[in-house]
Amino acid sequence: MPLITLTVQKPKTSQFKDQVFSAVHEALVAAGVPATDRFHRVLELEAENFCFDLNYPDLIRPRTEDFVLIEILLSLGRSVKVKKRIVEDVIAALTGQGFDPENIMITFVETTWENWSFGGGRFFYM
Repeated sequence: MPLITLTVQKPKTSQFKDQVFSAVHEALVAAGVPATDRFHRVLELEAENFCFDLNYPDLIRPRTEDFVLIEILLSLGRSVKVKKRIVEDVIAALTGQGFDPENIMITFVETTWENWSFGGGRFFYM
């Protein structure tokens, strides 16, 4: 069960956020995540509460106020090949919608199955 968190600078339109969520979700589904496994949240912060370097590490163009940090919390076990494919799919989908790829940062955070209780206090994979 991936949990997707977008961190963006205010203000962002619903369309902006929906485009990012859809691109990430579609990439995850293509990587084998069930289509109904959709848990997304957005942190929309004031500029003074969202600091990021405009050029790190070696961007072609500086980041702008449309920078989006995409965190994907998922269960341990996806290969580097699968993660690269997810990143490629997200970047392709968003650049196809006019997003600057230099404004997209994706990070994966892995956790083991015993750290997930999906509802009712039940652990489905133990």
